[in-house]
Amino acid sequence: MSNKKNDKRDNAALFVQKVLKIFHVKVSNKTEDLLIQIFKFGIVGVVATLIDFLFLYIFKEFCHFPIVVSNTLSFCISVIYNYYASVKWVFHINHEKDARRQFVIFIIFSVVGLLLNDLIMWVSTDLFHIYYLLAKVVATAIVMVFNFITRKLFLE
Repeated sequence: MSNKKNDKRDNAALFVQKVLKIFHVKVSNKTEDLLIQIFKFGIVGVVATLIDFLFLYIFKEFCHFPIVVSNTLSFCISVIYNYYASVKWVFHINHEKDARRQFVIFIIFSVVGLLLNDLIMWVSTDLFHIYYLLAKVVATAIVMVFNFITRKLFLE
């Protein structure tokens, strides 16, 4: 986990610490570290989601690719950003572990997330005829929880 000295230089950590203080919430250092990590994961997730939605829209509306193809391509682009940001900023990577192994694990779980995302998109749009951008919101929310849990368990 991170130590307090590193957290104090991190604006996201400062923000979480100030929010806890404003609401007079006292938590253990371990819980505070987890809340900071979840907050950072949320920021990275929002940016990755914007990237994902932007490219989904571009591929669907301008390139006229099928929804699942558009979704797969946009998801892959956002995963590249997400990996970089997650390793550099969100998760406390265990540097004693093999970096290649961690990347392979990240990719494997990203592919599982992609398959889950594609399945939700296909079921929502083809079977239930839900507007593709609304379906993407549902898929993103479900896959986000999956991503945090798997990355927390296997990257740290």
